[in-house]
Amino acid sequence: MLRLGNILLWMAAAIILCRARPNVKLNLQSSSGLRSDCAANVMRLSLDKALAVGNQLEVEAINGTKHILLTPSMAAQCGYSMESDPWGNTRIYTSLMGCFVDNKDDATFNVGLRLQMYGENPLDVVSHDVSQTCSYTRWASREILCDRNYMEVSHHMANLDAEAKGQTRDGKDEKLNPNLEASGASQGIWKITFYTPEPVAMVLQEAEQAGYGAKTTSSRLVMRSPYNTAETYSEDVAGVPMEVFRVSAYYMAPQGLNVVNLAAACPKGGILFTEDMISWHVPRRVTPLLDGRITVSEMHMGINGQRLDRSQMAARGYTLSTTDFHIVVEIPVGSPDGYYKSHAPDYQYHITYFVEPMLEVLWREDDTQDDSRYKVLFPIMTPLMPQSPQVQDDTVPETRVFSVLLGTFLHDVELRNITFSTGVLTVEESNAKGFTVQEHSLANGSKSFSLQVPFDADVVLKHNPERLVTSYFLPLIFGLIVLPEETPFGLPVDLQASLQDIVLPIMTGTCDQNQFYISVKFGSHGSNFKAIVGPRELTAEMAEDYNFYENGTHLSLILPYTAKDAVFELLTAESVKSRIYLLLLDRANDWVLADLYLACYFPLKATECHPNGTMTAVAVKVESTRNLKPSQLTLKGQSCTPQFSDDRFAYFSFSVDTCGTTRTFFDNYMMYENEIRLSYNNAKGAANTSPVDPDYRQTISCFYVVNDTQTVAFSPKPRTYEPAAEIGTGQLMVQMRLSQDPSYELFYKAEDYPVVKYLQQPLYFEVELMHSTDPHLELIAENCWATLYEDRTSLPSWDIIVDSCENRNDSYATIFHPVVSDSRVLVPSHIKRFSVKMFTFTKDDEVLKDQIYVHCDAVICDTSSQADGSCRGQCVHPPGQSYSRPAGVKKERRSTDSTRQRQISSGAIILSNL
Repeated sequence: MLRLGNILLWMAAAIILCRARPNVKLNLQSSSGLRSDCAANVMRLSLDKALAVGNQLEVEAINGTKHILLTPSMAAQCGYSMESDPWGNTRIYTSLMGCFVDNKDDATFNVGLRLQMYGENPLDVVSHDVSQTCSYTRWASREILCDRNYMEVSHHMANLDAEAKGQTRDGKDEKLNPNLEASGASQGIWKITFYTPEPVAMVLQEAEQAGYGAKTTSSRLVMRSPYNTAETYSEDVAGVPMEVFRVSAYYMAPQGLNVVNLAAACPKGGILFTEDMISWHVPRRVTPLLDGRITVSEMHMGINGQRLDRSQMAARGYTLSTTDFHIVVEIPVGSPDGYYKSHAPDYQYHITYFVEPMLEVLWREDDTQDDSRYKVLFPIMTPLMPQSPQVQDDTVPETRVFSVLLGTFLHDVELRNITFSTGVLTVEESNAKGFTVQEHSLANGSKSFSLQVPFDADVVLKHNPERLVTSYFLPLIFGLIVLPEETPFGLPVDLQASLQDIVLPIMTGTCDQNQFYISVKFGSHGSNFKAIVGPRELTAEMAEDYNFYENGTHLSLILPYTAKDAVFELLTAESVKSRIYLLLLDRANDWVLADLYLACYFPLKATECHPNGTMTAVAVKVESTRNLKPSQLTLKGQSCTPQFSDDRFAYFSFSVDTCGTTRTFFDNYMMYENEIRLSYNNAKGAANTSPVDPDYRQTISCFYVVNDTQTVAFSPKPRTYEPAAEIGTGQLMVQMRLSQDPSYELFYKAEDYPVVKYLQQPLYFEVELMHSTDPHLELIAENCWATLYEDRTSLPSWDIIVDSCENRNDSYATIFHPVVSDSRVLVPSHIKRFSVKMFTFTKDDEVLKDQIYVHCDAVICDTSSQADGSCRGQCVHPPGQSYSRPAGVKKERRSTDSTRQRQISSGAIILSNL
């Protein structure tokens, strides 16, 4: 419990208030923010916080034409007190027995106050004169008032005990008081004896100089003492600490010198707190004030000096009860008559609750029948209550936005800034940066704060715990302050969300006759990855050699097939198969993000035969002979070494009658044959194959015909370690699709069939060789025909393409469309396009069925082989020749190698009747 007098900001102190309207006299009906009213033996003046901002307040008491500045000591001495909450709501209490109150017969009291508000400029002053008239006649014989900063007791002089009265001025009295005239007390108080508890005597002037207030009115004698003076003392009453003020006052009455004993005792404790309830205990018998038994006739509870009736107390949850030793007032924490206040000791958020109950008790002493009114105004503040604001993480990872709600806080808390991983931003700067910071006011007067930050903001930290998963981290410190003191405190919050949102890079590659072309489309990592080309990580030097290019979304490389990082898989008579392997790795975890295995055949003649009898041959270090040193290769004659060699190739040039070349005669030609081999010499000088390296033998041959020279493929000698990759087998796939228009960009899908077309509406077909990049292969649409039924051999049928040409007997001839390279078409020879107009089968001018199916036989041929007669191209027959069969004649399959012929059919195409 804290008594407000210990923390009171008084009239001479700076109170921050707003500029008020000048020279306005206010009363209960005023709506300007100033209100005054009477509460039994005190007058209250309320100043609303709506008037407050940036002014200093001074209060003066008006006494006739005089204005007396009320300093803190003057206020406590003369019966004035003030309470102000942190936001500027202020109440000023004036005792009706105050020094400067115009008292008429202890029944009517005129209170005058002047409020002076000073702005930043000292000359800028606004004054309010406030007056209030109060009527109060229910005075008890003794009235004790315990206010925030003083104790006051007044006694009705007409009810003084006869034994306590002085006598008329006889000789005895004059001997006791020889200097009454000199003391100035001929019409009032002469001397005061304080009991501490030892007696200390002072004349009135000395008591006033010591800060005490004393006066007589028409019917009462009043004494007033600030708290914690030299002449007050503490006493424990029923377990409650109390401050006691006891005096004997000597005063002049018309009948002579009188003396009266006065006492006030005010509680300084007696508060018990729970999380939900404040219990205020006041001694039931305030023993410093009593001499005998008493009877309590009235007992009231109030708030802010104003009584509450039973219904008002019940509505607020207040209770007033008694025990054997105490009067107990119970007030729920958070009741509407008090207020909460935020605090931040040690940068931690706490709150307190403040309320100002009043207790008023009227009792009568059984012996004297004198009644006493005991009134206590007792401000209470709870101890600091630590608060843990809730952090509500409302983040939905799929929205890619962090969302957090922070609260709740009292209304006097303000969010000032937020500390991110990159630095501190004010609320305004955070919103300007694209974040969303909002304050939310709740119905109970509290507030909360929310923040939204996108995942891709630079303040968000990212980590990949798995190859396809990103964990997003948002460390925050919310910087808050408590107003009006601007006490700072912080609240750290760590947000985390995970999302499977990694887009992996995509690698594609093609070849021409000399180079690999590789393209990488970046994924989520951008270019933040390690590129492994063959066995090596891509360096700046390698990037320059491989024509590296990057534009922010893609990178590309161009590598010659002879690049150091390429591997030769196989050597044939006309080509070498070279392979490049690329790997993209995550830099932090070495996860594989993408890989590309690209192998192509590149033109390379292994053997050439020249008319002058010279043979040239190339030996290649292939993957199966990785330890081979081409410079160690020889011909049969070991003295015949390569004319040129490096770490991958050996080039031989020799005459057919040297180097151990053999000659064989046939009917119309002769063959020269030699062998490229890897040998070493044993101790006897004999040639043997190496026991360490694989056996390497490459047979080279030339056939010479009269007046003719031919180059033929070599035939490697069968052996255990073949210096070539194993040749795989497989099937080439062909598909036929129906395009939606002549652009051949949009095609009907399987689920679109049957397709509806009008009579004579063009049908655009495309036949394509799938999954092949070999430029030496060509697709030929050999025969195409239409049937009524799905069975390709059913009748009737009608020829569309015959022997790779259009059916010239058809008045609506088939049209072939050219195919050129574009982003989709890499090898034009792999695609054939043609169109035919929609038709139907009829008999005797009647439609047999309103649908057709289209079928084709396609042939795949090798354009590099002159022996492949099927590769004569699409429609190479001389013009004018007819290529059709009667509709009732079944087609016979050509005698083409079945491994190169494919049969394909379309879905149903229905004739529209509209």
